[in-house]
Amino acid sequence: MAPPQPSSGDEGAFDIVATYRRLLSEDPDLTMPVAAIESLIVGLAKTPSTTVSETLDLVSKLTAKLKSGVSNPISLSAGTDLFQQYLISNLQRARGDFEQARNHLVQNGRLFIERAKAARETIAGFGKHFVRDGNTVLTNGGSRVVGALLRNAAESSNGSGRGSIRFRVIYVVSHSATGDSAEESETAANIAALRERDIPVAEVPPTAIAYCMDTVTSCFVGAEGVVENGGVVSRLGTYQMASLAKAAGKPFYVVSESHKFVRLYPLGQSDLGIEQNIVDFKTAKGSEETESAKDEGVADLEGEGATSSRHSCTPGDEVDYTPPHLISGIITEGGVLLPSAVSEELIKIWF
Repeated sequence: MAPPQPSSGDEGAFDIVATYRRLLSEDPDLTMPVAAIESLIVGLAKTPSTTVSETLDLVSKLTAKLKSGVSNPISLSAGTDLFQQYLISNLQRARGDFEQARNHLVQNGRLFIERAKAARETIAGFGKHFVRDGNTVLTNGGSRVVGALLRNAAESSNGSGRGSIRFRVIYVVSHSATGDSAEESETAANIAALRERDIPVAEVPPTAIAYCMDTVTSCFVGAEGVVENGGVVSRLGTYQMASLAKAAGKPFYVVSESHKFVRLYPLGQSDLGIEQNIVDFKTAKGSEETESAKDEGVADLEGEGATSSRHSCTPGDEVDYTPPHLISGIITEGGVLLPSAVSEELIKIWF
């Protein structure tokens, strides 16, 4: 017997934020955009709709709830925007039985998720060719796709018949006050996996990047989002690393799945749409911003009961924007792109 279906308008009963967080916790290999798409598919399957307009409205509402429920929605926005575009282009062409067309879309969405999950190994296969015998690689954070690339390189033949590629890795490691963040756990797992494969790994603090740069052959970083102009949004400190690599004449590669390409065009660090409070001026009275608000008697700068369009980033999850002129190439499952090619790829996806 089929399970009972919720009545129309029950989208409020489905907690998309809780679903998104559960999916990420259950599958450590899941990226944020894919988790967002999977959450929308679950919501679509659990909440009935009878017309194209109802379906698109449902997905739009679920997307808004998800974005407002996380501190930094940049990465997941790539997934939700992609899924919405997929629905619009396919539902508008639907003919005949709407329910059948809707179920077909949900099923195809799940197939997309499986392909997206497989992208990491494809990228590792492309990227391993950028690591050669005797190289010293600089990277930061717990990017799983960078970890896969380096593990793949460690297991690859060096072409001389004398064994696998031998290289060294310098990991830039930041420690939080608690020492138990997800980023630190993923970084530790990447380092342990490389050392198990006899790859020497050094751990250095962010303040030692410039000191190490003379010994570095190339840099590899992950991304939370690849933006329209070919720049990237990634963990805080990536911009610093890219700037130092450029000054030292060292190639700087971004390793990212194409489902992280996002329709965002920042002009600088303050254009990301999130409040990070990284530069927090304080006096003996406390934070300058807080004191200023108190002095003016402002309880809510955007009006009582209003919801700010800017999200407040959780400490430890801060990001920065690296402009395209600092990036040598973007390694994706479709091949290696120049930053200037990202806008064309987005046009292919959206139009």
